[in-house]
Amino acid sequence: MRRLLPLILVVTLAFLVSCHAPKPQIVIGSKFFTEQVVLAELLAQHIEARTGIHVERKTNLGGTLLVHKAMQVGQVDLYVEYTGTALNAVLNESPTGESSAAVYQRVKQLYGQRFNFEVTEPLGFENTFAMVIRGEDAQRLHLQRMSDLTTVALEWRIGVGFEFLERSDGFRGWSERYGLHFAQQPSVMDLGLIYRALQDHKVDFVAGNSTDGVIDSLHLVILEDDRHYFPPYDAVPIVRRATLEKFPKLRGTLAELGGKVTEQDMRHLNYLVDGEQRDVAAVVREYRQSHNL
Repeated sequence: MRRLLPLILVVTLAFLVSCHAPKPQIVIGSKFFTEQVVLAELLAQHIEARTGIHVERKTNLGGTLLVHKAMQVGQVDLYVEYTGTALNAVLNESPTGESSAAVYQRVKQLYGQRFNFEVTEPLGFENTFAMVIRGEDAQRLHLQRMSDLTTVALEWRIGVGFEFLERSDGFRGWSERYGLHFAQQPSVMDLGLIYRALQDHKVDFVAGNSTDGVIDSLHLVILEDDRHYFPPYDAVPIVRRATLEKFPKLRGTLAELGGKVTEQDMRHLNYLVDGEQRDVAAVVREYRQSHNL
């Protein structure tokens, strides 16, 4: 019995250590708006279903640069970015009228060189900045294009998110491209509040996103970017290469989502969360089932 005691002690200690050792996991982050939370949950559920790897969700972290920094220091392994945002806000480069494919390839190359990040296959939709007005104003004043705003800019109030006001591809460059002059500075507000402000006539148009779910339900109108100011903003998962090396199955799992999400899909998902106040995890679960993911 005395001979067995050391062996029993070793086995017991090994069992206790294994029980308390942290399990391998992937951390998925998101920016601070609904679509990002939905996409983070989509990636998380798909990874867990396909690989069995535990995924920790860190959603609503903040703006682009904050989430990017979290990736750089290893607090986040993976998140969804938009190619035009990556090029302008992170890489500080101009798209110079490039195609969607060209912008994607440039972002993919530079992210690998500068950050050791892998830009994976695009999810299948673009979420560009959208200048949105009330439907009745569009009809009454015959407004269809962004250049049409020159007739009302001096009288109208604009609502924007903080990031759009500060970004190089945001308010200043946009208003200069279209020759727009406003009587007052834009009202800066949370992106979740801009459409309520528009509906309540606290502002006259807002800088939103083309896949925002409430645009259709509130009978709002997106103005055409007729001078092609905004670059392509294709949604792409970005992952740390160290994470891909640690979890070899991850690359193929992410590739399965390439081209699977349409703009209509994304707008509907956003509406279910924002418009109907449904649980994000449940909405994503139903989407995955209905699309055989």
